[in-house]
Amino acid sequence: MSKQTNFSKSFLWGAATSAHQVEGGNHNTWSVWELENARALAARALYQYGDLASWPHTEKLASNPANYVSGRAVDHYNRYEQDFDLLEELNMNAFRFSVEWSRIEPEEGVWNVEAIAHYKAYIESLHKRGIEPVMTLFHFSLPVWFAERGGFEKRTNVKYFVRFAEKVIEELSTNVRYIITINEPNIYAERSYHAGVWPPNLQSNWKTFTVMRNLIRAHNQAARAIHALKPRTKVSVAYHTGYIYAGDDAWLSRMSASIMQYAHDDYFLKRVYKRCDFLGVNYYRSYRIYGYRIHNPELNEFNDMGWDLAPDNIEHALVRLSEKYHLPILITENGIADARDEKRQAWIEATVRAMLAAQQEGVELLGYLHWSLLDNIELDSGRWPRFGLARVNYLTMERSLRPSAVWFGKVIKKFRKVA
Repeated sequence: MSKQTNFSKSFLWGAATSAHQVEGGNHNTWSVWELENARALAARALYQYGDLASWPHTEKLASNPANYVSGRAVDHYNRYEQDFDLLEELNMNAFRFSVEWSRIEPEEGVWNVEAIAHYKAYIESLHKRGIEPVMTLFHFSLPVWFAERGGFEKRTNVKYFVRFAEKVIEELSTNVRYIITINEPNIYAERSYHAGVWPPNLQSNWKTFTVMRNLIRAHNQAARAIHALKPRTKVSVAYHTGYIYAGDDAWLSRMSASIMQYAHDDYFLKRVYKRCDFLGVNYYRSYRIYGYRIHNPELNEFNDMGWDLAPDNIEHALVRLSEKYHLPILITENGIADARDEKRQAWIEATVRAMLAAQQEGVELLGYLHWSLLDNIELDSGRWPRFGLARVNYLTMERSLRPSAVWFGKVIKKFRKVA
């Protein structure tokens, strides 16, 4: 594999969103759950987030039940043209989004013609601007009817997801080269079925394992169906990776890190990578292991949600995945919750340097999609974590690019000009 010192001319520079988190007006498992749990989430906010440095700035919103109800979200469903203007302003040539299953199939076997027409117009608008669409099929939210059937807890339900994938490909994929079947299957299974903090709020190791196995089947069967319909389509998952490494040379540290890395990444990836044309990688964090515990460096650098900041470690994650799976890699999510925009530029700058270093080590990178284009609903955290390159005024829905975004747009322009 040739080593690169710059980004290729075809490199995808873009941003990412998910339907439920930005569209507004959805009726799905998350919208139902939000209404049932908003008061409890607000009541727990002080206990959950009160020790964060960002708490004085987020307390009012985080303690308000309305924060946890998506409602109109950021009204992207109606304002997508305006949001695509932002992509152009940032010199981006790619955009990752998800199609909302509950819109397209609101009842079992009933296809919503208006929703399909909406997404067709949506994708066409991207193409008219010269922006590559990267389409995700499942980004955490499910139709209520599917959940009532048991969702991904039941192997027999995989066929409904595959049917949905086939419908989307038949209707929407004429000008879509990149398809993500499932976003962060490991996070979905862990948060929903192990920690039990996402719908359906179950705590069962067996169900966590079962859901992971069924998501493996769902990807493999959907990928097979997609390739049968559109052989040239590039298919993958968007996998939430974590770089897990030993902090010393002790046998226990090295063994623990290896086991944790396998459980976090490789149990799933080794079972799907042969049905992937590339690897979609979501990276936010890394973990240093001493003995059998996580002891990250005490750098006192955190995002607004209290996550350690180690953007440069994406280099090691990319190299490991490339060497293990021998596939091109598309960074499908990477970003920082930073409402005051104090650390985002440094995060992006360190990430870009790490991407260049990874390429020099032989990693074939297809692109970088920042999370997120817009401030949005961060699921069970609601509106207060702000990942957006564009700030959103939740009262007026006005969008405005943050200074770090303006800087990033200039960086993209420079790289695309040199390529």
